[in-house]
Amino acid sequence: MNKGISVAGNNASQKQLGVLASDSNLHRTLHFLAENYIWIFLLLCITTFSFASPYFLTINNLGNVLTQGSFIGLLAVGMTLVMINGEIDLSVGAILALACALAIGLQESIGVWPAILVALLSGALLGFVNGALVALSGMHSFIVTLGGLIGIRGIVFIYTGEQALMVEDFSYTEYAEIYLGPVSITALIFFGFAALFQWLLSSTKHGREAYAIGDNIKSAHEAGIQVKRHKIINFVLCGVLAAMAGVLLSMRMGTAEPNAGKIWELWTIIAIVLGGTRLTGGFGSMWKTVGGVLTLAVLLNGLRLLNTPNYIELVVMGSVLILALVLDKLLASGNSN
Repeated sequence: MNKGISVAGNNASQKQLGVLASDSNLHRTLHFLAENYIWIFLLLCITTFSFASPYFLTINNLGNVLTQGSFIGLLAVGMTLVMINGEIDLSVGAILALACALAIGLQESIGVWPAILVALLSGALLGFVNGALVALSGMHSFIVTLGGLIGIRGIVFIYTGEQALMVEDFSYTEYAEIYLGPVSITALIFFGFAALFQWLLSSTKHGREAYAIGDNIKSAHEAGIQVKRHKIINFVLCGVLAAMAGVLLSMRMGTAEPNAGKIWELWTIIAIVLGGTRLTGGFGSMWKTVGGVLTLAVLLNGLRLLNTPNYIELVVMGSVLILALVLDKLLASGNSN
């Protein structure tokens, strides 16, 4: 009888161990999905468009995907810093347009490289203004940068006279034609800054403080972190990167349109959220932002190869954003459980 009880007890223990092992496997699976879903989604998009269009997987088209995504990518690198802080910058598209206009419009009077420098400084100045208003006034960054978006865009229209500016010396556009194999200089600059700021986030005091401020600003204050200065620095970096994207766009196009970068702030936010950065701050990764940017670029490129109407693109991109938010919420909840 004791032997029967012992056997029954062993069977029960084995079942419990099996349940625990199953729970552990489920936890690891959920954790893997939560950590890597953007790369899985990117792979699915590449696979789908590879079958849908014979032109998608060509070397030239993949190079175009990287180049086209790099302008949004530079905006996303800067805004990721701001969003990890728990803020947002809606003015990046307008800053890009202003830098693009200055980089071309000032060339005749002060020269190419001084014009580029002024364009970059304009991004730093506007980023400083945004950051200072947010940090010192206590106003929400959504309101401040929405005002910046409208005001800066108005300045662009005034400066350009509501007309496209054309580059005088077309050798200026040759800088954008520098390639390393199929990868353009624009894409190389994007990946370079993504790597630099990933290092900044993961290996420096500034990066650690960015997460701390976004996670709990009150605790960050109590820990002695200079929250206001920190936010201003990140807004300045965001503005400089937006201006750099504008300069590179001016080199690529040879023109400066007053509507350049219009609604690009929305594409930027979609890419960042796709990469898993939380809108509430305190969580995010620059490499996953790169994954979000590449996914967005693949989706847009694939849809255009299939001659999809613009309104369908908007529906698809809006749906992707909603799915990314829902998936992130579900995976984060499952992972914590």
